[in-house]
Amino acid sequence: QVQLVESGGGLVQPGGSLRLSCAASGFNATDDSWYWHRQTPGKDRDWVAMITNDGENIYYIPAVKGRFTISRDSAKNILYLQMDNLKFEDTAVYYCRRSGLWGQGTQVTVSS
Repeated sequence: QVQLVESGGGLVQPGGSLRLSCAASGFNATDDSWYWHRQTPGKDRDWVAMITNDGENIYYIPAVKGRFTISRDSAKNILYLQMDNLKFEDTAVYYCRRSGLWGQGTQVTVSS
């Protein structure tokens, strides 16, 4: 069964950090890129970071560049998102995506 499972979300104060994980299983051989997206109520689900399968190309939206770091463990098929200096506007449900499949999402809430 092909699936993506996110974990690591939670409640954090502004300026704090969280590390999200996305465990992938059941994929056939593919060179598809990995993505992190986020969504808040009433807004579209927008991508925030991506990494190519070979790890050579990484992209971020300006709002998170310099604060978030995307990486992957290719041997274990785990995608990570290290989030530092979190801001109120980072509050959202975060999803991972690969090959058209989505995880269930993990809630990140930044609040004082």
